[in-house]
Amino acid sequence: MPIVESNKVTDSKAATTPTPSAAVLVLEDGRMFRGRSYGAQGTALGEAVFATGMTGYQETITDPSYARQLVVQTAPHIGNTGVNSDDAESRRIWVAGYIVRDAARRPSNWRSERSLDDELVDQGIVGIQGVDTRAITRHLREHKTMRAGIFSGEAAQATDKELLDAVLASAPMEGAALAEEVSIDEAYIVEPKDHGWEGEPRFSIAAVDLGIKAMTPVRFAERGVRVHVLPATSTLDDVNAVNPDGFFMSNGPGDPATADHQVSLLRSVLDEKLPYFGICFGNQILGRALGFGTYKLRYGHRGINQPVMDRRTGKVEITSQNHGFAVDAPLNGSTVAPEERYGRVEVSHVSLNDDVVEGLACLDIPAFSVQYHPEAAAGPHDAAYLFDRFIDLMADTKAAAPAKNNDSKTEDKK
Repeated sequence: MPIVESNKVTDSKAATTPTPSAAVLVLEDGRMFRGRSYGAQGTALGEAVFATGMTGYQETITDPSYARQLVVQTAPHIGNTGVNSDDAESRRIWVAGYIVRDAARRPSNWRSERSLDDELVDQGIVGIQGVDTRAITRHLREHKTMRAGIFSGEAAQATDKELLDAVLASAPMEGAALAEEVSIDEAYIVEPKDHGWEGEPRFSIAAVDLGIKAMTPVRFAERGVRVHVLPATSTLDDVNAVNPDGFFMSNGPGDPATADHQVSLLRSVLDEKLPYFGICFGNQILGRALGFGTYKLRYGHRGINQPVMDRRTGKVEITSQNHGFAVDAPLNGSTVAPEERYGRVEVSHVSLNDDVVEGLACLDIPAFSVQYHPEAAAGPHDAAYLFDRFIDLMADTKAAAPAKNNDSKTEDKK
């Protein structure tokens, strides 16, 4: 039986939830888990990863950082509250496939507009239910994240060898350049007045969309910051055209080693001393811009319960995370960045699970970043202060600018 590598449902009755059929999850090391179809039927190929959140499944599947990934939900019951138009974090579902243990037979929540199953069908997302997600998670923790495939309907009738061959022929996450695939095509603006802010905006920032979650510009707007959201392919001229007080790079999917354009752009911004804040992919890009390397984690950090230490305050934050790569930087003390023109840098935040770099702070230029998601949709709000920290950084930089200009004029007179 031939295998069609597509997540699209071509049947004329795609809007109607199909009757569950046999389905199988195949990992690249040959391990197989058999269950029943969930959502659309067909084939889904990608990297198998697990997410540990007990809530927020709609935010998870609509997070662009999950592009080309098959997400295993460790929480056993999924779909209980249905889906709605307000909780989506982007314009569509981005997971390549979805793996759950017990899918809800029907949603029950006053905010529910439709079932998760129907939403998966409508968007052509192939899933599997009725599998032991605890066993899958333990397997991935012990053996690392790996390529995988979900096969249901006619696709599941292929032989085990054919299924495994399809998985082995799929692209790995290493070397994948995905930010441009999930980014917007045209810029747009998020205004503070539309999110409860009264009065004129305090600041304006340029935010490069590498897979940005909808709640991120909202968190800025709530604090009086006008956000110009720009495509991933934006140039320094595009950034300067909006005359920003600060520069932001978002979360996003793929291997940061492929983000040469964004690294070059950020270096140009840092050279102009424009205040910078990066989240997730934006943290990895800052690391690369400073001259550090990045590497792939064994199984990554995904979920809304990841403990992080803020070394500046000594406080522990429970954070929302979704990343499979990390920055390779010295953990202890400040060090001169390999790109020496940027001066000293220190690791500001660290994972309490495995000592992975969770944040960078530049000491001689106005720039910092974190590896996790302070917008917390879904998730805890422990790290919301980071938006205020960036606003303070823009205010301090702006206040210092006249003094610098006066100093330069004094030097000219001499």
